[in-house]
Amino acid sequence: MTRPMISTTVAGRAPLPPRTEPEQMASGYVGISSFELHFAEARSLKDKRMHLRSIKAQLVNRVGCSISEVDHHDTWQRTRLSLACVTRSAGDADRLLDEAERWVIGQGHDLLAHERALVKIDDMREL
Repeated sequence: MTRPMISTTVAGRAPLPPRTEPEQMASGYVGISSFELHFAEARSLKDKRMHLRSIKAQLVNRVGCSISEVDHHDTWQRTRLSLACVTRSAGDADRLLDEAERWVIGQGHDLLAHERALVKIDDMREL
């Protein structure tokens, strides 16, 4: 059985205008934060992963970020988490990173190191 051909033009409609150069659109900001934590009460990788699941879920719910364990995967009491959030303004990104930092510190885990960066997406085009 042969299928009928489908026309890409629609009767009664004007053709689309020719494509022009795209307009410069607002780019936004990426806020990046990295935490190195120590879980003194963890006695196994299973304990550590239980803490990590909770921390990651809470930060995703509170801040709306993406988060991942990026180092110390096989160490029982230590981890490095990195999170990223994308926002329209630098102030919004700073606010979200501040909120994430306050929440992590308030959980009572030992904060061994903390780094953060704010990247304007326009600046990434130059790379």
